[in-house]
Amino acid sequence: KVPVFAFPSSVDFYLGSQSTYKRVVTLYNPYDFAVRFKVYCTAPDKYIVVDPEGSIKPMCQIDLVFRHNALSPANCNVTDKFRIQLHDHTTKQVIGKKDIPATLHPGVPDSKNDDRLSISPSGEPTERQSSELRLPSQQPFGVKDSQSPSSSRGGGSSVNPIILLTGLVCVIALLLPNEGEQNSVPVHVSHNLKLVFSYVLGLVTMVIFRS
Repeated sequence: KVPVFAFPSSVDFYLGSQSTYKRVVTLYNPYDFAVRFKVYCTAPDKYIVVDPEGSIKPMCQIDLVFRHNALSPANCNVTDKFRIQLHDHTTKQVIGKKDIPATLHPGVPDSKNDDRLSISPSGEPTERQSSELRLPSQQPFGVKDSQSPSSSRGGGSSVNPIILLTGLVCVIALLLPNEGEQNSVPVHVSHNLKLVFSYVLGLVTMVIFRS
C-alpha cells in the first residue's frame, strides 16, 4: 500500500455562491512509476466528476473537477465522501486510497478564508486559480506554465524565502542516494522519507503557483 496525496483534503460547496458549485482537487503521483486512479462517491447521483478515472505519469499531478448536481436547501450540511483509489498500472490491484469529504453549506463562503480551487458558473476558472487550471492535464512537479497570467504580471506578490528554501531542501533530499545503495555520498535517505519530501515539494510548488 502507498499513501495517496491529494489537495485539498476536503471540498466545500456553498448554496449561495455559484462559483463554488465546481471544485478542483489536485491528485499527485510523487512516485517513480505510473499509477491508475478511479474516483468513487457515496452519493453518485448528487455529483458529477469530470474524468473520474485515468492514469498519472511518474512525478506528475492531475486536476479532478467535482461538480455538485443537487443544489437545494434539503442537501445543506450533509457530508458525502469521495474515495480516490490508486491501482497498479499493470496488475490493476488497489495500492492506495483516500477519502475526501464533500459538504454543501448554506449561504456564501468567507472570501478571506475560502482557499479552495473553484470554477465559475460559465466554466471559466476564477481569476485566483486561472493559472493552475490552464496547466496541462498532467503537470510535472516544479514546472510552471510560462503562458499563465501570473507569469505575465510584473507586480505579483513575491514568494516567501522560507518556502523557496524548503523547496530547495526537498530537491536536494530527492537527489541523495537511497538508503542501502553503494555511493560515495555519505548521506543516504530512506525511500519513505523521499516520499515525504516529494509530497512537500508538490505543496511548495502549488504555493509558488498561487503567488
